Amino acid sequence: MRTYRQLFRTPEFTPFFLTSALQVGAQTMSGLALGHRVYAATGSPLLSALAMFGPALAQVIGAATLLSAADRIPPRTALTGLALLLGLGTAVQALPGLPVWAAFAVLLALGPVSSLGGGVRYGLLHEILAREGYLLGRSVLNMSAGLLQICGFAAGGVLVTVLSARGTLLAGAGLYAAAAAVARCGLGRRPPRAAGRPSVADTWRNNARLWSAGPRRTVYLALWVPNGLIVGCESLYVPYAPRHAGLLFACGALGMLTGDILIGRYVPRRWRPRLCVPLCLLLAVPYLLFALRPALPLALAAVLLATVGYAANLPLQERLMSLTPDELSGHALGLHSSGMLTLQGVGAALAGAVAERTSPTTAMAAMAAASVVVTVALAPGLRPGGPDRRPTQDGDSDRDDGDGDGDGDGDGTSDSEGDGDGDGDRDRDRDRDRDGTKPCRKMPGNLAPAQRELPPSRPSAGA
Repeated sequence: MRTYRQLFRTPEFTPFFLTSALQVGAQTMSGLALGHRVYAATGSPLLSALAMFGPALAQVIGAATLLSAADRIPPRTALTGLALLLGLGTAVQALPGLPVWAAFAVLLALGPVSSLGGGVRYGLLHEILAREGYLLGRSVLNMSAGLLQICGFAAGGVLVTVLSARGTLLAGAGLYAAAAAVARCGLGRRPPRAAGRPSVADTWRNNARLWSAGPRRTVYLALWVPNGLIVGCESLYVPYAPRHAGLLFACGALGMLTGDILIGRYVPRRWRPRLCVPLCLLLAVPYLLFALRPALPLALAAVLLATVGYAANLPLQERLMSLTPDELSGHALGLHSSGMLTLQGVGAALAGAVAERTSPTTAMAAMAAASVVVTVALAPGLRPGGPDRRPTQDGDSDRDDGDGDGDGDGDGTSDSEGDGDGDGDRDRDRDRDRDGTKPCRKMPGNLAPAQRELPPSRPSAGA
């Protein structure tokens, strides 16, 4: 699957795409509106940043307690219920005279539940698309997020001015309701991906299993930390330029869109593993310019260039899934999504705290410098063609051949595709012996997640 036409002809992809798009639009508009409302009421850059990105911080609770449900709830039911719940919470935040503490209480309640969204959504994408289509499908979702954030921040800025922040929140609640309707009517009924009842103990056990392998830890940290620190920069757009915050967010979304198009559609697969570190550095370096308090046109150019670096998420996710057992694919993607959003919330809180004591521009430059330091520290573990690594506890081979597929052959393809040479069967038998579990059964016509070509949320980060 190499063209967008083929992608949208795939059954169920169009309603899946529309559901995700409506939720991105709702989150973008309502996040901007709530940030304006809290800043107008308190004048605090910290509280404004937490209002926009605080729900991401609360996702750590869900990642620690609820993620095992990502593979154990029917996907259509989960996506419909989550959209309805988010719409209800957004409508509550629009109530007249709602105290600031009550708005934050709603955010705290919605954050843990939202942690399921990433695992359910991207696990379902694995089921809908074949091996060749996942990376293209994921890049299309990211590109649509970029376009919708451009439109959403622009429309949100206009609606905040014309209707007020409260009216914009109500519009966001309406978009969430529309997303729930599309998910319910457009998606097919599918059974859960895993049997059994979700539990906190199972969530902890699988989190520990995923975290136990050194290469996976490095990839998770690269997905979470540099990204989260730069979101801290973005969380200060409102106090930095209250009248032009929507324009800054729109430029960031345009840069993210550009990066996703280039990496997802045009960059050859053999090059993608080599771009992880350069893209992470690109994400941070332009924000160092804010230490000089640039004029608005230069600030817009810096934001546009930097956010191209969010495309690092695509090759990093591709590497993550090549190192992940089939039966943990939904949980692994949910942990990635929740961890990324949590670190984005931490970045927003940290940036807001620094801005309270210094200034928004100083805080933005400091967060960018920290992101550069973290990326440089993680770079050796992300280098293509690294040495062989010892097997992990869960039976995954940590051998990294540099092509991102985890098969150790350097050709960019997985040996577990059932190509008739017997390598895939031996790999699965070896995994079963080390792990003590049998590999998951695979439905005909749908390859397991770890066998696919694999490659984002807060209002503005590349998910």
